[in-house]
Amino acid sequence: MTDYNNADDAPASLDFDTLAVRAGTQRSHHGEHSEALYLTSSFVFNNAAEAARRFCGEEEGMIYSRFTNPTVDMLQVRLAALEGGEACVATATGMAAILATCMGLLKSGDHIIASRGLFGSTQTFFNAYMAKFGVETTFVSATDLAEYEAAVRPTTKLVFVETPSNPLTQLVDIAAVSAIARKAGAWLAVDNCFCTPALQKPLELGADLVIHSATKYLDGQGRVMGGAVVGSKAMLEEVYKFLRTAGPSISPFNAWVILKGVETLRIRMEAQSASALAVAQWLEAQPAVERVFYPGLPSHPQHALALKQQKSGGAIVAFEVKGEGREGAWRVVDSTRMLSITANLGDTRSTITHPATTTHGRITAEARAAAGIRDNLLRLAIGLESVEDIKADLARGLK
Repeated sequence: MTDYNNADDAPASLDFDTLAVRAGTQRSHHGEHSEALYLTSSFVFNNAAEAARRFCGEEEGMIYSRFTNPTVDMLQVRLAALEGGEACVATATGMAAILATCMGLLKSGDHIIASRGLFGSTQTFFNAYMAKFGVETTFVSATDLAEYEAAVRPTTKLVFVETPSNPLTQLVDIAAVSAIARKAGAWLAVDNCFCTPALQKPLELGADLVIHSATKYLDGQGRVMGGAVVGSKAMLEEVYKFLRTAGPSISPFNAWVILKGVETLRIRMEAQSASALAVAQWLEAQPAVERVFYPGLPSHPQHALALKQQKSGGAIVAFEVKGEGREGAWRVVDSTRMLSITANLGDTRSTITHPATTTHGRITAEARAAAGIRDNLLRLAIGLESVEDIKADLARGLK
């Protein structure tokens, strides 16, 4: 775990783009310009006393790459700096970040409030696995503050939300939900995967923790898996202890690749968001489209909130194909020639997904219905291709 405020190379006064390129950089005695990739499982000590001091925490330094590695350390410093947090713990995947957060901070008998419509694996994790350890979850409407308040119990310890949500791009009022969580004596964790710190800063809005699937936009090119938790040093100490013991750790190579991706984060997010807005506007004008979900559109129910807490609408667009259920949606998917048919997102390559049978296929039909995920819904993750080519590819199936 790294506290970036103590790092001379990442003062908080630097702008976002500078931090994205330089925060956390550590140079060896060779003076390399790019971040070094430390592919080693362990580290050598000068003597037995030094080894003992490192292991018991009396002395800082590298010990074992399951929980200390210079390349991973650089990524943690950089992500903490970009989110405005004190510390960061990097993990093997985004789901590993959620696992480490819950196992590090919660115990049997605790209660979670979660926004309905979370990513399918997150819902499954809370319902099927946290429940095994005696942690119960209540799902509420992402947008209804009264439901959050009504769900609070004396045992509520964590409020977990995605904003924008996957795939319907529902927005959670982070500041308002933070106030509810704080009154209840609970922590607020925000999955910031869709926006990244380039577009949204949950900690500045009152969140206690930020969760990332670094697999998505932080890498940005669909190459490696990774995750991260950002927050205060005190809170993340418990998350770090779980990672050190249980080992859902990110590999140094993956951390290095994500470091390279983060350097272009703002540029990519701005370009992909601009293209997503253009595609969303075009979809609204198509006769075969029933409804478009995109926070940057005035038609989005929470467009005003998007303008308040995000810098743009993001790069995810969801839409419903008119009238024909799953068959009509599948026809649009199968008619594409350029878009990648895959469940991943955040790539420079645009992707198209049928959520009801992929990302949310493992949750019950009732849970999908409650979350508003219908059989005619498709999710687009807009990349960096020509907007006109994206439109033309979608038009084949929408005719």
